[in-house]
Amino acid sequence: MAKGSGLGVRGWLLLGLITVVVLASTGVWNPFPGIWDWVDRSEPISEPDVVWQHRIGGTPRSVTFAGDTVVVEQRTRVEARRLSDGTQLWERKADWAAVAGGDRDAVVVVGKLLVKGYEVLDPTTGVTRRRDDDAVAVWTWRNLLLDARCVEPTDCTLSAWDPRGTAPLWTAFVPGVRSGLLGDNPALLDTRRLDAVRIDKEAAGPEPVPPLLGLPVDNRVHVLDTATGRVLTDVEPGREERLSVVGGRLLRITARSQDGTCFFTISGRDPTTGQEAWQRAGVNLRTADAAGCAQREDPQGARNVLLGVAPDGREAVLDGYDGRLLLVTAPGEKIVAVDDRYALVRAADKRSVSARELGTGRIRWSRPTGAKAGAALTPYAAVLAEDKPSRLVALDPRTGAELATLRTAANALAVGPTGMIIGEGREIGYVRFGGAAVAPPPAGGDGPRPGPAGTGDVPAPEDSCGPKRELCPDPDS
Repeated sequence: MAKGSGLGVRGWLLLGLITVVVLASTGVWNPFPGIWDWVDRSEPISEPDVVWQHRIGGTPRSVTFAGDTVVVEQRTRVEARRLSDGTQLWERKADWAAVAGGDRDAVVVVGKLLVKGYEVLDPTTGVTRRRDDDAVAVWTWRNLLLDARCVEPTDCTLSAWDPRGTAPLWTAFVPGVRSGLLGDNPALLDTRRLDAVRIDKEAAGPEPVPPLLGLPVDNRVHVLDTATGRVLTDVEPGREERLSVVGGRLLRITARSQDGTCFFTISGRDPTTGQEAWQRAGVNLRTADAAGCAQREDPQGARNVLLGVAPDGREAVLDGYDGRLLLVTAPGEKIVAVDDRYALVRAADKRSVSARELGTGRIRWSRPTGAKAGAALTPYAAVLAEDKPSRLVALDPRTGAELATLRTAANALAVGPTGMIIGEGREIGYVRFGGAAVAPPPAGGDGPRPGPAGTGDVPAPEDSCGPKRELCPDPDS
């Protein structure tokens, strides 16, 4: 046989590749999906394993439950996945995305940076339900969507919508909404949530709309009634003041420098009449920086409550509506999470965290933790992020019963009624809570919207039980 005859090694490899391609194209045998699955397979994100785990296209900026779907916002796109198995349902290019509505009427709002307008999408199909071409800002809540459009920088219109509505509930005129194109959920003058290690700030999802909003416009604060759209007042803060709108009150927080320290006074006012409803001195709401008394931050708190430090160094929770002290900790204790029902308090020795009921101080449950454990309260679960070993624990907020315990270095990205989404890098997974689904406070954001402000009634945007659920019977009693 002459030299060079025959196929040789390269020839046989080429012939084998051609054969595989032909077999795959005719449907006889296709090895490529299996090979790709092997290449793309990831280590389990937690122990015990999650219900499902998928690698997405980029690191998620936010993850939100929307009924039976999970909405994942990334840097330049948004996608929805089926909650039951994580299968991708749809994907869209978008620079920002937010979820409005509750479990039964959720929608996904998407838009592009530096471009006016937004689209309201169905979370299951991705189909556009409504489109707007003029809005410069959008705010999303569990029971309301608010947008703003401006024909001039000082001539703007606010419109309120049901999440799936096709006509505005009301419109209001304001002299601006800051400057420039703002995108989704620009900052309002309300409360500032506590940070928690390895727990996303937006893990609880959209909250019910508060009865009043504080809109900062040209160094003034315009107070808007979310039930009627009426602008109740607009106020300019004093030189030593910071204004905030919490619990149906306009708060005027004064920080005065004297003898090398800051002296704080909080005044809660009826926004309709301007009359002072309550005043409390000496509580530091952490609005001023350490360098002086200039107030550059919103007060710490959540929903209708404020978190501050008393003159003796103990931490306290205040009712934003009437100024009542709902909880005062013991010396050395630290509040690591709060909503308008409970506070999670780390013991002075840093070896445990307990849940305290606001208004009564009753300890609902206590659990040993590490000194650096992060914590967050959501309507469905209290979440603890522990280290050494690295774990995520979800607990029933009322009883402390374990809903899920995971040995994982992942972050808690979203918490819903049946479970939570955890993530590490581009990997996300769904953890189902053990036992029955956890119910949120009755009616939640799907209940009646709060009545007009300034009537003297305690605002109840979360449910019909009052801001602290004081009108509802205790299911454990």
